[in-house]
Amino acid sequence: MLALRRFGVVMPVSESVPAGGAPRAWSVAALLLAVADALQARLGAVAVRGEISGFTRASSGHCYFSLKDADGAPALLRCAMFRRVAGLLDFTPQDGQQVELRGRITVYESRGELQCVVEGLQRLGAGTLYELFLRQKARLAAAGLFDAGRKRPIPSHPRVLGLVTSLQAAALHDVLTALARRAPQVRVVVYPSPVQGPDAPDQLVRAIVIANQRAEVDTLLLVRGGGALEDLWAFNDERVVRAVAASPIPVVCGVGHETDVTLADLAADLRAPTPTAAAELAAPARDELLAALRQRARALGLAVQRRLDRQAQRLDRLALRCGRPSARLAAQQQHLALLQQRSTQGLQQRLRGQRQHLQGLAQRLPLSSAALLRQRTQHLDRLGDRLRALDPAQVLTRGYAWVTDTAGQPITRASALQPGQQVNTVWADGQARVQVQDVQIKPVAG
Repeated sequence: MLALRRFGVVMPVSESVPAGGAPRAWSVAALLLAVADALQARLGAVAVRGEISGFTRASSGHCYFSLKDADGAPALLRCAMFRRVAGLLDFTPQDGQQVELRGRITVYESRGELQCVVEGLQRLGAGTLYELFLRQKARLAAAGLFDAGRKRPIPSHPRVLGLVTSLQAAALHDVLTALARRAPQVRVVVYPSPVQGPDAPDQLVRAIVIANQRAEVDTLLLVRGGGALEDLWAFNDERVVRAVAASPIPVVCGVGHETDVTLADLAADLRAPTPTAAAELAAPARDELLAALRQRARALGLAVQRRLDRQAQRLDRLALRCGRPSARLAAQQQHLALLQQRSTQGLQQRLRGQRQHLQGLAQRLPLSSAALLRQRTQHLDRLGDRLRALDPAQVLTRGYAWVTDTAGQPITRASALQPGQQVNTVWADGQARVQVQDVQIKPVAG
């Protein structure tokens, strides 16, 4: 009888000893099976209290997680809960929850790990680390570090990406592989930093500060693979969260698996569910860009061809309107000749008309002159007759006399005479100076 001591439990192990006295060699599977049987026989059903960490639910419905002590002790128990048991729970298990489980301790042969097969799970309350996560989240949210209004858009076509992660992390390989496959044209600058452990927060902050000081990248990727809450705790550190929020360079944070959420995720400009997703969100696929460029090139070519076709049709219409230059010139020359002919004919016709008009005037001028002369002569004769009729000498021939005083002024009234006055009297055939003897005034009829 041998005793196998592990985890403080003494487990009897039966061995058959060959006749030579040397113990028989175990196969790995047989040894693990013997250990599992010993644990089952020694412990039977157990009840364990602790805090859930790294909870995952497989597509089969089985659940896997670790159970740790809330006081921070380094003890960790792997647990498996099959779909039948998980379907009977009245709550959804999450990281940080305090639970009490009932199950049996066994050995997972594929990895040689101790695990507890859960047959019942009861929630007790939130774990210490998870409570700290919630308190810190509320405080940083109140400070505005998670506000959507302060988040900036990620450059759609970056030339250089910055990568903050550990050089030993699987996330580095995942991101570089995704970028090499998806966007080989993008250059990557790595700012190495541990992503787990007590020194990780300071180193992460230092890497982010260096990246911003060098200002050589368009987008900064902060990535790490999955793990339990305590494994990702560096990305919940307030210093890291504030460095992410204060980064002038847009930050894409891809920490853990899709179900893992850290405070750095909430402060980043864009959260990615995984490191690979962070690479895919930060850089568009080269093949998609080339396809888009080819499509735009085809569309541009078609647009140019349609424009050329329209312009060609327009030129054809103009050419039809213009015709050949020689024909256009001949038509213009013919038009000018016609205009010249019409101008010459019009000028000649105008000259003939003017000549005929002048000839008519020349013919009319003597007649008009004679007629005008006769008219003027007749008018002068009439004026002469009227003048002769008004001539005082003609009046005197009819027996009248013209009487003036010695000064030659006419005397037209008898009242202007005085007895003894000398007057001149003119007749048609002579004149005489006479003396007035007597003046008789004809009385005016009353």
